[in-house]
Amino acid sequence: MARYLLHRLVVSVLVLIGISAVVFLLLHTVSASPGRIVLGQRASPQAVAAFNHDHGFDRSLIAQYLSYLGQLLHGDLGRSYTLNENVGTLLAQNSGRSAMLSAAGMLLALAVAVPLGILQAVRRNSIADRAATAASYVLYATPSFLLGLLLIAVFSQTLQIFPAEASQSHSPWVVFTDPRAMALPVITLACGSVTVFAQYQRSSALDQLGQDYIRVARAKGLPERLILLRHLLRNSSLPLITLVGTLVPTVLAGNLIVESLFNYPGLGLLFLNSLQREDYPLLLAYTLIGGFLTVAGSFLADILVAAADRRIELRK
Repeated sequence: MARYLLHRLVVSVLVLIGISAVVFLLLHTVSASPGRIVLGQRASPQAVAAFNHDHGFDRSLIAQYLSYLGQLLHGDLGRSYTLNENVGTLLAQNSGRSAMLSAAGMLLALAVAVPLGILQAVRRNSIADRAATAASYVLYATPSFLLGLLLIAVFSQTLQIFPAEASQSHSPWVVFTDPRAMALPVITLACGSVTVFAQYQRSSALDQLGQDYIRVARAKGLPERLILLRHLLRNSSLPLITLVGTLVPTVLAGNLIVESLFNYPGLGLLFLNSLQREDYPLLLAYTLIGGFLTVAGSFLADILVAAADRRIELRK
């Protein structure tokens, strides 16, 4: 167990270093001069050159990256070009709200997808199964921004049930303290995952329904509800844990659209604003978060699957 964890940790660190190197070089290759971004277009060439020299931006990209990597090892993500604040501080101020939005969307998607997938498997090829599958394909093909606009048009503009704008509270618990204002953003984010989860759960449940232990349970006369809850649900949900881990970065990407559409102050909106301002320290930090979530999600999924299924042995 310890050897496996150490191996995964080393691989994860190497992957993150590789991601940071590629993104750093790409951003600084295509970007304008940092001095020009900070001082503005009206600044003189002499002032821009002096700024770049004072901050080490006139050095080679390799030297700049090694310096940046040294800062990362000390927990320093750099300083925002345009906001003139520490990047770590900005991320800490916005990460809680984005994390809660992502968690709420993921939990809602799982709450809908898991029973729906099992229901489709139990009633395979029925009208309900085919209708749910057709609806899933339509939902999967609908872009998040279009779905969000449709929800706003129906539930905000027409029915006037929910507000069109998300809560502007800076509390990370706003999803729970102001559910009415956060309903549309959470639903929009959840719809991006519920289709994948439901179809994956359906396929897994169909595979488990053909196993001998299900036939034995039915032969013993156990109630169908007990068979579904005690046997089918647990075993068919194990592959879904891995899928959830791999989709964590996808939810982070979905936050970009949802937070921008509903004007929700989180990491996604911060990233979009930094992209418009060419604030590359913020862009690089956000990319590193995505890489970290990718590695951490996969790693955590392996641990959870092994904990849920004793037949799996963690080894290198």
